[in-house]
Amino acid sequence: MLVQMDLARIVIMENGESQIIVLKERGGDRQFPILIGMNEALAIDRRLKGIQLPRPLTHDLLANIIEELDADLEKIVISDLRDHTFYAKLIVRQNGNLLEIDSRPSDAIALGATNQTPIFADEEVLQKVC
Repeated sequence: MLVQMDLARIVIMENGESQIIVLKERGGDRQFPILIGMNEALAIDRRLKGIQLPRPLTHDLLANIIEELDADLEKIVISDLRDHTFYAKLIVRQNGNLLEIDSRPSDAIALGATNQTPIFADEEVLQKVC
């Protein structure tokens, strides 16, 4: 079962190697942190704030490719947690077909941040972390 989540916080520590995003259960109390890199944290922050750069960065490029392929990023799913590593899937709809694409959660969230793409976590992931 999938549980809808919200991006509750981004913690950017300029002196730290790892940054943190916190996902919180929509309409519930469960939440969990995911450690991410500085570049991904800055990309999420920039895309949430709608800051445009003169040239596309990686997440902008991927968003442009999805758009040019006449597809839509339908949802992001935090699908697994193995050996302290979170796994995610991009669920992309193209011509009525659903495609599941393996992704790091940070990249998926950075990609979906501009369009407020819904984020879900598998119930099994929530049971492992909460």
